[in-house]
Amino acid sequence: MKKTIALLTSSLLLSACASFQQSGDKANAQAAPEQKSASAKAANNRKKTPKAKVQPQEDALPAVELSEDILYKVLTAEIAFQRGQWQSAYVTILSAAQQTRDPRLAKRAAEMAVIARQPSEALVAVRLWTELAPHSDEALQNYLGLIMLSDSVDEIEPLLTQRLADAAPQARGPMILQVQRLLVRAKDKQASFAILQKITQPYGDLMETHLALAQGAFSVGDSDYAQREARAALKIKPDSELAVLTAAQVASDNKDATKLVSDFLRKYPDSREVRIAYARSLVEQKNYKDARTQFEALLKEDGEDATTLFALGVLSAQTNQLKDAENYLQRYLKVLAAQPEDDRDPSQALLLLSRIAEERKDMDAALRYLDQAEPGTDGYVNVQVRRAQLLARKADIDGARKALEDAQSESSNDGEQLQLIQAESMLLRDANRQQEAADVLKDALERFPNNTDLLYDYAMVLDKLGKYDQMEASLRRVMKLAPGNQQAYNALGYSLADRNVRLPEALELIQKAADMAPDDAFIADSLGWVQFRMGQVEQAETQLRRAYTLRDDVEIGVHLGEVLWTRGKQDEARAVWREVTLKDPANELLKSTLTRLNVKL
Repeated sequence: MKKTIALLTSSLLLSACASFQQSGDKANAQAAPEQKSASAKAANNRKKTPKAKVQPQEDALPAVELSEDILYKVLTAEIAFQRGQWQSAYVTILSAAQQTRDPRLAKRAAEMAVIARQPSEALVAVRLWTELAPHSDEALQNYLGLIMLSDSVDEIEPLLTQRLADAAPQARGPMILQVQRLLVRAKDKQASFAILQKITQPYGDLMETHLALAQGAFSVGDSDYAQREARAALKIKPDSELAVLTAAQVASDNKDATKLVSDFLRKYPDSREVRIAYARSLVEQKNYKDARTQFEALLKEDGEDATTLFALGVLSAQTNQLKDAENYLQRYLKVLAAQPEDDRDPSQALLLLSRIAEERKDMDAALRYLDQAEPGTDGYVNVQVRRAQLLARKADIDGARKALEDAQSESSNDGEQLQLIQAESMLLRDANRQQEAADVLKDALERFPNNTDLLYDYAMVLDKLGKYDQMEASLRRVMKLAPGNQQAYNALGYSLADRNVRLPEALELIQKAADMAPDDAFIADSLGWVQFRMGQVEQAETQLRRAYTLRDDVEIGVHLGEVLWTRGKQDEARAVWREVTLKDPANELLKSTLTRLNVKL
């Protein structure tokens, strides 16, 4: 069970940091400038004088009287556009914009062209809009966005140069970062980087200039240039979170990046954004112990931060500190309950809490956690599958099926419906109710006749029922629909080998599967088993040893033991069988093999 928790928590660790994605990607210059950072709290604590808010410069509208002619043009254009006549509407509105010099009309012409999916006409209108409203950020962003789609970005350089020159000193740095984020979207990366270098040349004293150049260089693959510019930014402002995150991103390797960030945190421990990014990188490196330390530091700063609580819950479970994990996750759920406007789905936390309760053998508590999930949430289906598994372990197969049926009635999503159907069939198979499992899958195939997963599962149930012709037909259908599905070839080949029939054909099928997936332990096991059936015992032993090395599965071990026993290596065979008996003493293949060979362990 601890292994199960570890697997689950590993899959959740990155999602535990999902809300930190934007923070971690500040080094990509996708986040807002630093004054929007959460570290502003620390800055306030240091009693820095807040900067005055920079008001954007507004463009004056033309003093034009709304004449009957202009009103007529606007109305007829809008009516034409509503009727689907985009071209005449666009021409009329653009003509009115040129006549009146009103940027609002130019903007409307651009909107019409965009809606009609006419980028060339949209660019013409946006050029006029930018000319009539040279200080409009919206016009500039639309202009840049359309230019990025064209083959040349050269025409934007004079406008950007002028915008930076006209900008207030306090606004220039953020504007440079904004421009870089827009230029990096260009098809011609080298040309856009050259423009960035030219327009920022007069502003080498600004930290943002060097950050923008570092990002631009990084986007065109010039790591040395990027690293120089990142260092220059840090030299200008050593306490800049954005600068150190950029430097970490463009560093030559992970070791250098980690050292940069950890050194920065020692000097500036209140840098929340850097600590978030550092914690996230530690998770990606699977350094869960140090990651937990960083998240604990974040929690001290804000004890009600939901993302931090969830991350700590997952990390604690991953490091087998289950009491701590349960505490953090329960606190996380309380925070979500107190913030109904927060649209986070608690399902992952509930699933993990359920597994922790099961670990301490409290099945009722495990089910109570799942009761908290609400229909309609993204993880509701996963919760119901988990509920069904728990009920099945309590031998309540009917209750388990009802849980899955209830979930099906709540979902209209085909993917979720298929997940629930497969879960129900698996429960029935595990309970050795093979005919009921076959009925469930047969009904499902009437709805989804070409679903290869259902066809494969159906074949496996038919094999258990001894309906070999139908089983083969189902697997052949999978092969036709998905020729690259190695499991279908392996399953049919193994079935033939296990029944000791059509062995050359079985070998051909399994070899084809092995060619597709040479490191699949179960396919290697099938290959060894068919070789054994064909009397190639030496090759079979080699193959089965390899399979057991790839994965110490019980049934692979049973096969290996039988080959060893047949070759006179009884002591080694018993050792393998004892090993697999410790894992699954009730395994049917193990018991039947030992009985058939009259072996006492």
